[in-house]
Amino acid sequence: MTFAVHGLPVARGIAIGRAVLVASSRVDVAHYFVEPGNVMREIGRLRDARDAVVEEIQRMQASVAQMSPKDAPQELSAILDVHLMLLQDEALEEGVKHWITERFYNAEWALTTQLESVARQFDEMEDAYLRERKADLEQVVERMLRFMRGVASPVAPPPTARPPRSQDLKLADTADVPLVLIAHDLSPADMLQFKQSVFAGFVTDVGGRTSHTAIVARSMDIPAVVGTRSASQLVRQDDWVIIDGDAGLMIVDPSPIILAEYGFKQRQGELERERLARLRHTPAITRDGEPVELLANIELPEDAIGAVKAGAAGVGLFRSEFLFMGRHGKLPDEQEQFEAYRRAVENMEGLPVTIRTVDVGADKPLDASHRDDAHLNPALGLRAIRWSLADPGMFRTQLRAILRAAALGPVKLLIPMLAHGSEIRHTLALIDRARAELDNAGIAYGNPQLGAMIEIPAAALSLPLFLRYFDFLSIGTNDLIQYTLAIDRTDESVAHLYDPLHPAVLRLVADTIAACRAAGKDVSVCGEMAGDTAMTKLLLGLGLRSFSMHPAQILSVKQEVLRADALRLAPWAQEVLVAEDPAGVLAGL
Repeated sequence: MTFAVHGLPVARGIAIGRAVLVASSRVDVAHYFVEPGNVMREIGRLRDARDAVVEEIQRMQASVAQMSPKDAPQELSAILDVHLMLLQDEALEEGVKHWITERFYNAEWALTTQLESVARQFDEMEDAYLRERKADLEQVVERMLRFMRGVASPVAPPPTARPPRSQDLKLADTADVPLVLIAHDLSPADMLQFKQSVFAGFVTDVGGRTSHTAIVARSMDIPAVVGTRSASQLVRQDDWVIIDGDAGLMIVDPSPIILAEYGFKQRQGELERERLARLRHTPAITRDGEPVELLANIELPEDAIGAVKAGAAGVGLFRSEFLFMGRHGKLPDEQEQFEAYRRAVENMEGLPVTIRTVDVGADKPLDASHRDDAHLNPALGLRAIRWSLADPGMFRTQLRAILRAAALGPVKLLIPMLAHGSEIRHTLALIDRARAELDNAGIAYGNPQLGAMIEIPAAALSLPLFLRYFDFLSIGTNDLIQYTLAIDRTDESVAHLYDPLHPAVLRLVADTIAACRAAGKDVSVCGEMAGDTAMTKLLLGLGLRSFSMHPAQILSVKQEVLRADALRLAPWAQEVLVAEDPAGVLAGL
């Protein structure tokens, strides 16, 4: 019987094939008490499992290092690093040892008990990215459990699919029937094997738009749906499955009519991608001759390679906080940061790189041990530039590293979450001091353009102040929408109210663009609105000429730019601004 399962769309495209199921290894974990004399044996079993998984990940790291960027997802190396740090975290080991020595739990029971305890801490985190890091901890624990139970890796060579049914022959003319993977979750190690297998797509029960499985799926450009909650329980081995990565939908046991419909969509999608790929070297210029800058958002230096391949005109947002997270209090020193920024600059091959200073704090702790539960409203607490100004030594270390990288190529320095004139002046003073420290040390550095993010309504309403001090502005629409509408976009109960087309949001965006253009200052949008093709013409009509987005979105946005007439869009955009229902006017274009 045909049925559908809904989840989150995280990687575009259509995949059609037989289901290969992967069960979670935490099913049927043994629970029993051990004799006091056997405590050390259980602790030894725990350490043996940890050491075995550490060696396994280190072998995968070596394998990834030998691969070309084409064959290995760029994010995979960093994800493996995160898993290695979690495995070597003393807090995890000490917690498990506590359950063994104090409660006399067997090793497997102690490991899952500690996992549940730590997982609750992740669930309470305000930041979506860090909340989803719980999945990384679950994955390393599962690999330890597999070792203790003698279970193989979940993504083993897939079974040979049985011949298609007669009604499916239109979609499968050969014996090589595509296979799709259905799992509770997939670790980076699984994803590496997945890359080398015959799977055409995957679906998981857990995960979000910023989970590692989603990140890697996008980098591999593979159809994927995550967060279905129950897919692995509803699908049977060898079922025919359609994965709609555009709609976040999985269809199980589709009828011949549905198969034919999605087969057509699949072929159309392939043709569309081929057509878009031909636009890579086409200048992004509107029909009336307005040049538009399409930039990339990146998290790691190696992401710059994909940005260049996608035809980005530069990096509009390098989220430097990913260099700081998950290090258990040991922050990257100046040299380590400089090397990361240097790699990003070199990987962009002479194109500009905008580095945002670290954006962590109450809602983005460096790791679980740095959470501050005293903050009742973490999104309004000590984060971003507030956190940096509270630790001037750390901040100057980062500033020196960025200034040094600016000597190697075109670099811009971007400051997040500014709202007060005192913050601006304090920040600029620390930049001057960082320059003086480099001068005193005789170290070469560049003079990057200085920019500020407009992501707080107070900043958007104080534009003359910002334009007096900064060379350019970047509108962070994700936080601007959140703070303008008082909506926590990670809270499912109010997420439906998170509206980029709210008249107040549009007015703040429009006023910022207009003020920058009047002052002759550059302005870009680096939030999700920039990569949403439904918003491209509106932003062009409001005067925006610089968009920064995930590299995978660049060609689709470029296509919209090439089709647009910016001059004719301007009066229509003003109609959208004053409309009671902007979404309705937008839909009527």
